[in-house]
Amino acid sequence: MRFSRALVVLIGLPLVAGLGCEGGTLPRFEGDSAFVYLEQQCDIGPRYPGSPGHGALQRYIVNRLERYGANVSLQPFEAVLTTGDTLRLVNIIGNYNREAKRRILLGAHYDTRPRADRDPDPSNRHMPIPGANDGASGVAVLLECARLFDAKRPPIGVDLVFFDGEDYGEEGVPADYILGSAHFAGNLKGYRPSAVIIVDMVGERGAKIEVEAYSAAYSALLVDDLFTIAERLGVDAFERTKGYPLIDDHLPFIRAGIPAVVLIDFDYPYWHTLEDTPDKCAPESLGAVGSVLVEYIWGLE
Repeated sequence: MRFSRALVVLIGLPLVAGLGCEGGTLPRFEGDSAFVYLEQQCDIGPRYPGSPGHGALQRYIVNRLERYGANVSLQPFEAVLTTGDTLRLVNIIGNYNREAKRRILLGAHYDTRPRADRDPDPSNRHMPIPGANDGASGVAVLLECARLFDAKRPPIGVDLVFFDGEDYGEEGVPADYILGSAHFAGNLKGYRPSAVIIVDMVGERGAKIEVEAYSAAYSALLVDDLFTIAERLGVDAFERTKGYPLIDDHLPFIRAGIPAVVLIDFDYPYWHTLEDTPDKCAPESLGAVGSVLVEYIWGLE
């Protein structure tokens, strides 16, 4: 994920608890459970494309999705970087209610950055980041959603997509970021979810989720739905203040004309450093985002 100042130029476009849920109660998103997934990912080690941890994490995600009753498929592809190098990447997809016509996509990137280029110590900047918040937190939220969907079938079709190659690029080269989502959105083949919600960097202790600028500009109704739910639930982590325009996995879907938002706390002092570790994160932050997603999904019946 990268910060962008060029809102219009980059996009290239013109500018109720219990409802619909069997038994009247929503499934409970457990922040503590999600935090275990975060820790387990970090225990694997760095997870950038080409590393041993990258393949280990792919197997970890697939195993969890299969355990939680998803229909699992892989989308392997090659991405050619502006340097001429080729990355072999894999998007991981877990479908629930495949027969349902109305569908939403929940997405997160699972790769971690291969270089800590924001680390305050220059001698660390060639080393890969641990990726507790930037990588593991979004995956953790999606895996806890998968556990809930296995226990209680969602009222609509939900596709969990774990994107590869989001964070590999060099500073100042936006074309080498968001590779997995760009490939997925470029090969939809008739698949048109009614909404795409990307979850990225939501684990920081005391997280504050602002309204990301591209999401607000191109998917205002979806933003309003999510933030209204957060306000009704009293989830203080969501704030309707204007955030940064960010290069993240929602952008390819916006370009494809699909409502898409990213839920993110970008004001994270350990971003792209070796200090992006689980002790900087908290179950409560994961739970705040997850509770809003659960309410949103079960309100769509």
